[in-house]
Amino acid sequence: MPSKILIVDDSPMMRRALRRWIEQNPNWKVCAEAPNGAVAIEKVKELLPDLVILDLSMPVMNGLEAARRIKEIAPATPMVMFTMYVNDALTRDALAAGIQCVVSKTESVMNQLITSISSLLHEPAA
Repeated sequence: MPSKILIVDDSPMMRRALRRWIEQNPNWKVCAEAPNGAVAIEKVKELLPDLVILDLSMPVMNGLEAARRIKEIAPATPMVMFTMYVNDALTRDALAAGIQCVVSKTESVMNQLITSISSLLHEPAA
């Protein structure tokens, strides 16, 4: 059974691109998409994904606040922050919020993200 991944990003174009990349691996399946952190929390409660990919800057609820809430309801679920705004302070805040990995959308975008997902799910990348 493939690992279920939830994509959380306010950009429909980014969500589509991530879905295409993720679903190239037969061991992974996108179980849902969410346009903000509030919807993501509901999806986590409903679907219990194996991994959550969170953008930082989103309307309604940002990725850091969503991560804190997801950590409360699903403490074992790994989270990756996938954002344009990577810096040391954000990385510290993300780790404190329960995010295991911060990946920049600007550097080797998909390869780094796929490597991070593989590592967190303890699976080889396809």
